Amino acid sequence: MTAKGPESAVLKMTERGVDRRAIAVFEDYWRQLADGAQGTIPEETIEPLVELPELAAIEVSDDERRQALAQVAVIKLNGGLGTSMGMSGPKSALVARDGLTFLDVIARQLVGLEERYGSRPPLVLMNSFRTREASLEILERYPQLARQALPLDFLQNMEPKLDAATLEPVQWPDDPELEWCPPGHGDVYVALAASGLLQQMRDAGIRYAFISNADNLGATCDPDIAAWLIAEGIPFAAEVAERTVNDRKGGHVAVRRSDGRLILRESAMVVEEEQDLFQDTGRHQWFNTNNLWVGLDELDALLTARDGVLGLPIIINRKTVDPTRPDSPRIIQIESAMGTAVEAFEGSVALRVPRSRFRPVKTTNELLLLRSDVFELDETSRIVSRIDHKEPRVSLDDAYKFVTDFDARFPSGVPSLRQCTSFAVEGDVTFGADVSAVGDVVVEATEPAQVADGTRLEGRVRLSE
Repeated sequence: MTAKGPESAVLKMTERGVDRRAIAVFEDYWRQLADGAQGTIPEETIEPLVELPELAAIEVSDDERRQALAQVAVIKLNGGLGTSMGMSGPKSALVARDGLTFLDVIARQLVGLEERYGSRPPLVLMNSFRTREASLEILERYPQLARQALPLDFLQNMEPKLDAATLEPVQWPDDPELEWCPPGHGDVYVALAASGLLQQMRDAGIRYAFISNADNLGATCDPDIAAWLIAEGIPFAAEVAERTVNDRKGGHVAVRRSDGRLILRESAMVVEEEQDLFQDTGRHQWFNTNNLWVGLDELDALLTARDGVLGLPIIINRKTVDPTRPDSPRIIQIESAMGTAVEAFEGSVALRVPRSRFRPVKTTNELLLLRSDVFELDETSRIVSRIDHKEPRVSLDDAYKFVTDFDARFPSGVPSLRQCTSFAVEGDVTFGADVSAVGDVVVEATEPAQVADGTRLEGRVRLSE
């Protein structure tokens, strides 16, 4: 590999109108990459996180909650298109349940806070160019949001994909837009400053930003956490939950031996021979929910002192320029994770929260569970469980991978899962109305088949024999 320098990439970003601070971050990462950075965190450099505060132990009054909510803004990461589920528009425009999109539920959760406490944090989306129009159109249904003092969104930055052999910006005339990529969620801090919103929030007396993914409806703006942060003067808090075998490949929080600071380690930061240690849930017990609380004064001070470069650990993502074509040129996307900012703030903490605050939808397996009768929306539009046992495990055939195909196979709604412990479908099956699954259920079909209305499914059900 012959790396000439980042000049051509910087020129391309400048011509595109990318903010100078985002360009400075890109240059810093580019030079790390050219110098041979691997973006890894060896096991020998960290210690497991053992003691941490817990949300359940926080005690605050309604007055403290009300006052705290007036000092918080809610930022939802909303740049995702849901391409892994066959979507071309914003993932948050997908119906989550009860005919409501993810953005509908998010808006209603905030309105519910206002109805209960008389105080509603402003909602701000970090959009991409591809998600902006459709997302803002959904929010027009809520006139309360239009009255907030802050804009409803800002745009994430973009950077060129790099040719894996030369580290030059890749050329792809078939679709020039595929020459660009987002810089990862770690971009939220620079994008917030570049948009002017960071200063607007501080001028409005907002002390903290609560940042989370738009597809995680469990990530509500909890006034207890906000009040606790303000009382303790904590600059940065990462919500973590107990790690199970299902979370073994997700990022975990640990302690860096050299300085005792908290760090976030993602799977992409682990060499292959240490994956077993990384996935050891007994050793590393706390996974990152990607729900973060960021002190805005402290963030502004850090960005100012470092000229916009927070110095978050680099993540090197190797792909092809066209994700749908494995034969297209191999490229590198330089990324960072927003949770890694936990190491940038002096005095940051990890806060243990219940798993109910982590309900992401990455696949149609999780979408089926969210839409099922295992959950319901309470009076404040929070997603709450209706069962007192472990949630059923869902595994759907590839025929259900894309949302349009998924919906076509559940035209009358998804089966009842309240009495179910696991639900798997192997084959192409269309389900009728009022179907229920009990215990461990596997539905098999070697050719397209149907489950009749009102069917009770138990055990292994073979439909093609």
